[in-house]
Amino acid sequence: MKATQKDFKSVAPRASREAAVFFFCGPDEAGAQDAADQIVALLPEPGERIELSGAEVKRDPVRLGDEARSISLFGDARHIWVRAAGDEVYDAVQTLIEGTGEACPVIIVASSATDKSRTAKLLAARGDALVAMFYPPDLRSISGTIRGMADAAGVTLSGDLADRIARAALLDTRLAASEVTKLALYLDASTQAPRTARAEDLDAVGAACEDDGFMPLVNAVLGGETAKLRAELRRMHEQGINPVGLLLAFERRAAQLAQLAARMGPRGNVRQFIEAESSARRVFWKDTRDLIQQLSVWRGKRLARLVDRLIDLHRQLLANSQSAELLLAHGLADIARFAAPRG
Repeated sequence: MKATQKDFKSVAPRASREAAVFFFCGPDEAGAQDAADQIVALLPEPGERIELSGAEVKRDPVRLGDEARSISLFGDARHIWVRAAGDEVYDAVQTLIEGTGEACPVIIVASSATDKSRTAKLLAARGDALVAMFYPPDLRSISGTIRGMADAAGVTLSGDLADRIARAALLDTRLAASEVTKLALYLDASTQAPRTARAEDLDAVGAACEDDGFMPLVNAVLGGETAKLRAELRRMHEQGINPVGLLLAFERRAAQLAQLAARMGPRGNVRQFIEAESSARRVFWKDTRDLIQQLSVWRGKRLARLVDRLIDLHRQLLANSQSAELLLAHGLADIARFAAPRG
C-alpha cells in the first residue's frame, strides 16, 4: 500500500496492523523519521528495537530477513529499524519478502530515496507493506502548525513569532514543539488560562537552536563565496560549533532547494520565482538573496550530487567523531569551490 504525506495519519493505524515492512523516504528526513516513530507507537507489540544500517544490509542482503525471522533471547516482541540511503536496501528487502515464516515489523527510513525508487516500487503494490514519501514543509505551513500547537497549550502567537520559532527550529516540528512547551511554562499558560506571547517572552526562554550561527557558513559554502570561507571555518572552530548539527543545517537547506527546484521547473526564472515565494511567505524574506544565489547553482544533477556528498559526509562524521571537524571543513571547502563562479 502507498500513502501520501497528506493522508499518512489516516492510513497509519490500518498499516500498523496489516503491514510488516514500512518504507519512508523523500527529502524531508525529519518527516520520514516522525512517520516511523508514529508507526512504532501504533504497533500492538513493538518490543525490542534492533537497529541496522543500510550499509550493513547491503553488504549482507540475507541478514535483514534472518534478523526479522529470528526469535529474541527471551521470546519477546521486537521490530527492526533500518537507516538507509537511496536504494541500498533493495536486495535485502527483496530477500526478506521472498522468505517464508513470520517476520517482525521492519521499518526503513531511507534518506535521498523517493517513491519512484526500486525499493518503493517493490513494496508499493503489496498489502503487507507501506510506502510513504515526505517533502520538506515550507515556512508558511510550519508556522501554521506551530500556532496550532500554541493554541492547544494556551499560548496565543502572532504570525511573526510563529515564523521566528519555525526558523529557529529549522522547520522541524519536534524542536518547535519543545519551544512552545517552554513558552507555555514561562507564561504559566493553559487552555483554561490562555496568555498572549510577546517577542520578549520568546527572548527570555531562548530557543535552543544554533541556526543563527549555522547559516552564515551554510550560505557562504552553498553560495560559492570562497572569500568568506576561511573566516567562517575559523569561527566554526573558535565557537565549538557541533559538526553534525552544522551538517544537518546544510542538509535542511539542500532539501529546501530540492523542493524549490521541483516547484520552479527546469526553465523557470530563479529570481522571479524566489521573489514570488517570498511574497507568498513560503520562504523567509531575509533568505531571498541567498536562495536566489544558491538555486542558481544547485539544480538538476548538481543538486543531486550535493545531496549525495552531504550524505557521504554525514556517514564520515558519524564513523570518525574525533576527526569530525576536520573532515567537515575539508568537505565544505570542496563544495564551496565547486559552487564558486567560474571566471
